[in-house]
Amino acid sequence: MSSPEIRIDQLTGSRVLIAPGRSQRPDDFSPGDWHPSGGEGCPFCEGNESATPPELEAERPGAGGANGPGWLTRTVPNLYPAVVARESGESEDSRKVADRAGSESSAYSSPADPLLASGRGSEPDMFSTRPAYGAHEVIINSPRHLSSLAELGEEGMAAAVRAWRSRMRAHEKAAYVQLILNQGPDSGASLEHSHAQLGAMEFVPASVARERERVGAYRERTAGASLLGEILREEIRRGDRLVAIDDEVALVCPWASRHPYEMRIIPRRPTSRFEEDEGGATMLGRAVGALTSLFGDPCQLNLWVRTAPRGVEHFHWHLDLIPRLEPSSAFEMATGVDINIVTPEAAAETLREAIT
Repeated sequence: MSSPEIRIDQLTGSRVLIAPGRSQRPDDFSPGDWHPSGGEGCPFCEGNESATPPELEAERPGAGGANGPGWLTRTVPNLYPAVVARESGESEDSRKVADRAGSESSAYSSPADPLLASGRGSEPDMFSTRPAYGAHEVIINSPRHLSSLAELGEEGMAAAVRAWRSRMRAHEKAAYVQLILNQGPDSGASLEHSHAQLGAMEFVPASVARERERVGAYRERTAGASLLGEILREEIRRGDRLVAIDDEVALVCPWASRHPYEMRIIPRRPTSRFEEDEGGATMLGRAVGALTSLFGDPCQLNLWVRTAPRGVEHFHWHLDLIPRLEPSSAFEMATGVDINIVTPEAAAETLREAIT
């Protein structure tokens, strides 16, 4: 098996991407502390454009041609994708795959789920799969061999975030677009050159669907209020988990933080889609700088964007980031319940002292 597949856990209903090709990724890291090795032979550095697939997009302030030097940010297909593109010429309707009982897949459900089939009187297939279609891209944040977002500086961070948003907009027809960034070996990164990844998927992950449902239920119960907007207003009023605020966004340690020093960037004006907004790059730079000052340069971290699924009007984007300070334990894996040994109030107090 080489092509990515979607499988559904029979007990939880959760989707899992099985992508064996990703095991062939190059690895810049070895066990132990992270000591960046430099850019020799790095495929993401300026001048090594031939080492990557042809670019999908690049910001070029000069007159340089495609797939050559002169860029600020550059996006290429992921050589080891978790999801793959459909064959050329397949129609939009081909995304709807019927099972033996005639039910069609959707962004929120799939006939590969044996419980759906068994509920219609047909014999369930406990081991059904579906192809993992979509797009998987790498967004290179800088032409220089920088291992940390903190090294980008204000202009570099702004350029990187512009590129993230541009590529998310390019996949507006996807059911859901996930933007992530892994920094350091403990975060899941395989190359040290700073880069983000984008996954455009034909399904909405369960955690995103759950948040959508709660946002919609709160809006209905309160005659139109934004759940995250109300949370932010109260966080600003109370102040004990507020790290920083500017004219565009606020930075808080979430009330139920799952990890030590977890932070969330929330736009002050409720906006459904990260890719359609403009703010947050400056605050992200400040947040990364605070983590770097506390936990070393480069600081290992994970970052992800939560944006509205396709067709969802009422939502409120946010950007979450955590430093990788400790691994998950068997309890977290078994229960799905995280144990956080640092209160978000104490974390916010420490971060307020560290942020510039």
